[in-house]
Amino acid sequence: VQLQASGGGLVQAGGSLRLSCAVSGGTFSNYAMGWFRQAPGKEREFVATTRWSNSNTYYADSVKGRFTTSRDNAKATAYLQMNSLKPEDTAVYYCAAGTPIMSTITTPRGYTHWGQGTLVTVSS
Repeated sequence: VQLQASGGGLVQAGGSLRLSCAVSGGTFSNYAMGWFRQAPGKEREFVATTRWSNSNTYYADSVKGRFTTSRDNAKATAYLQMNSLKPEDTAVYYCAAGTPIMSTITTPRGYTHWGQGTLVTVSS
């Protein structure tokens, strides 16, 4: 299974970006698709995830109301729409695929396959 993340870049505070994560191999619809981020000097943290369908989504409190994750099972692609970006959102964003149980769905160990990461920089 291979994951290819794209869409990162430089944006001013208050702006928007949309990340994509294309998955090849495996059965995409079986996977929960998670988004994590890692800022310099910090641990990787959970951002959002979709489990099987767009009706099963979970968000970190820090992004709730600003970020929206979705998936297109026909295209084997997951998305992270990021609005009202803040400088503290600056990080390398990773997409991940796996079959986590509920207790691990917001943790990196719940995911088996990872993309290469895409850098998001939000300027003040």
